[in-house]
Amino acid sequence: MITTVIDYGSGNLRSVAKALETAGATLLVSSRAEDIQQADALVLPGVGAFADCHRNLTASGLVGPLLDHIQSGKPFLGICVGMQLLFTEGHEFGIHPGLDLIPGKVVGFSKQMSDPAHPGTHLKSPHMGWNRIHLVKPHPLWQKISDKTHFYFVHSFHGVTKDPDTVAALCDYGISFPAAVAKENLFATQFHPEKSQTAGLQLLKNFVEWRP
Repeated sequence: MITTVIDYGSGNLRSVAKALETAGATLLVSSRAEDIQQADALVLPGVGAFADCHRNLTASGLVGPLLDHIQSGKPFLGICVGMQLLFTEGHEFGIHPGLDLIPGKVVGFSKQMSDPAHPGTHLKSPHMGWNRIHLVKPHPLWQKISDKTHFYFVHSFHGVTKDPDTVAALCDYGISFPAAVAKENLFATQFHPEKSQTAGLQLLKNFVEWRP
């Protein structure tokens, strides 16, 4: 079973690929539509601005094969901006269309977010570092991962979903936002499993073994 990481010029490919191999994946990193079409499982990483990532993905001719893969029922994992691109639209330097697989939008953190642990102080954006997640939906990718496990985040924007049933985990950082979303054979995380040590590798192992 081949797990293909999509190379569209916007992903943290090396660390994602290395972590997936450590988790047991037979791996291919590719920017070729043929490889995306033939993949048994797909991973969409992403680093940078929403619009740039969507533009790169479109220019690479990979949107169609990616959507076909998801529609076929085969496993799909999005990471960070790879999760955000699944939403209907992103509000970063304007309003830009997403893939519209998760109804909702991607918006920035408020610059006036208060820190509940330190009244009168404001939280910084980007949200960077370790934070615990709250599991709100059972899922095979949570196997051997407990509620309130810490994962590593680096992001200035977050999803706002119109369908609460798509939320698999929440994170609190001034507000509560989706740390992971799930819909049928699609799963995506705002945090970086490849940077989240033991828990992140467990999630990736669960993905490699997942047969939706």
